Amino acid sequence: MMTRLRKILSRPKSLIEYNYNKMEHSPLNNIIVVLDNPKHIVNVAGVVRVMMNMGISQLRLVNPANYDVHRIDGIAHRSKQLAETAQIYSTLAEALADTTFVVGTTARPRTAQRNYTKPRDIAPIIIEKATKGSVALVFGKEDRGLTNDGLDLCHQLAIIPTTTQHPSLNLAQACLILCYEIQLAFKEAAPHPTGKRNAGPAKHEDIEEMHFALKQGLHQIGFFKGDRHPESVLRMLRTLLSRAEPDLREARLMRAIGFEMSKYFKRSND
Repeated sequence: MMTRLRKILSRPKSLIEYNYNKMEHSPLNNIIVVLDNPKHIVNVAGVVRVMMNMGISQLRLVNPANYDVHRIDGIAHRSKQLAETAQIYSTLAEALADTTFVVGTTARPRTAQRNYTKPRDIAPIIIEKATKGSVALVFGKEDRGLTNDGLDLCHQLAIIPTTTQHPSLNLAQACLILCYEIQLAFKEAAPHPTGKRNAGPAKHEDIEEMHFALKQGLHQIGFFKGDRHPESVLRMLRTLLSRAEPDLREARLMRAIGFEMSKYFKRSND
């Protein structure tokens, strides 16, 4: 027993903290780093190192250009355990399907019709959300970031302010800043009550089904007329409902409203 304890204590501090967070019922265990179409394995390895430093253990990748556990372990030493458990998906929507809160990252605001925030402001919210369900931190491709479709899947968008004309950060740097703020918020947070809302949080797939039903319903009743452009209206609706943070029951209610609009229109035209 003492020999095993000495081996554990001889490990780097970051690895000790990483294993500690895995053993304990920590909200950090419900935080998932999602890399959308990463190009360079060195950047992926940098993200893995950040995750180990900050006690976050779940990694998901969407169509990585290259993923080699042994190379990652060679770049980010002693990261094989985390790298081996990474999950790979073909689409970002699939990677987010079982999550309940999604925070994307972008270098700059692209339109006013989104929910923008800063890492320090969103970090306590991420910890609070992670006590109830899975939270995804989404990072886009190194050279272009998240696509507009990818941004649409996010409830909040974190922007890391810079003071130069070069706002874009390296992938691992951006991940480090966001995860560092989350780690601080985790350590500073007061104990959370164990009770949950009766309905529980809505998963990402529930939210997407809600948006699909509302979209179909609005199309059926002819809502998009004149200067009401569908893409702009639907994006604004996403932003509004993301701020509302509907739980599972509320998301299903909104979905039912969308479906009923479609059914009513069809019955009226039969």
